[in-house]
Amino acid sequence: MSNIKACIFDLDGVIVDTAVYHYKAWKRLANELGFDFTEEANEKLKGISRKESLELILGWGGIEKQEPERDNLAHRKNSWYVEMISEMTPAEILPGAKEFLSNLKEAGYLIALGSASKNAGIILTKVGLNDYFDAIVDGNIITASKPDPQVFLKGAEMLGVDSSECVVFEDAIAGVEAAKAGGMKVVGIGSSENLPGADLVIAGLHEMNMEQLEKL
Repeated sequence: MSNIKACIFDLDGVIVDTAVYHYKAWKRLANELGFDFTEEANEKLKGISRKESLELILGWGGIEKQEPERDNLAHRKNSWYVEMISEMTPAEILPGAKEFLSNLKEAGYLIALGSASKNAGIILTKVGLNDYFDAIVDGNIITASKPDPQVFLKGAEMLGVDSSECVVFEDAIAGVEAAKAGGMKVVGIGSSENLPGADLVIAGLHEMNMEQLEKL
């Protein structure tokens, strides 16, 4: 019998796909600074904080900026991003996500969000999924980025369960490493070569069912 009591979900790439909005906002910033930013480069930003993303992008553009100008650039990128996500609708929930969350709720599992995003609350509200979550841990609460396990450990703490009773759903290698470092089981969303260390890898939540969860 499985001892799993709780599921913790990353947001981006697992429940919704906001990567396209991050990409558009970072690209706009890079273009204004005089260089281009590709989708390949955007892949390297998966699961890391806004501050670290900005450092990488400035590095790729060969641009040096001091604080507080860096803060100003990060803020501008974020305001464009928030503008775009505020237009999101439930149509943008990834296939199978809402159904799986409903099944978990019905079966009595606790559900938390574990995301580095500071805008997770806005996104969940826009897509109408707020009520499924018993706890929301986002970039406004945590101080350490994945692969540090803080975001998931905080989720377990807020749900009142032990980390060994949690399964994390993640699409980024930094997130898989964070879940493992926290002593949790992890389901990778994507391809197995990109997510070494995951206990199970699926293409998306449309492939997940309660039977697989109980086997973990």
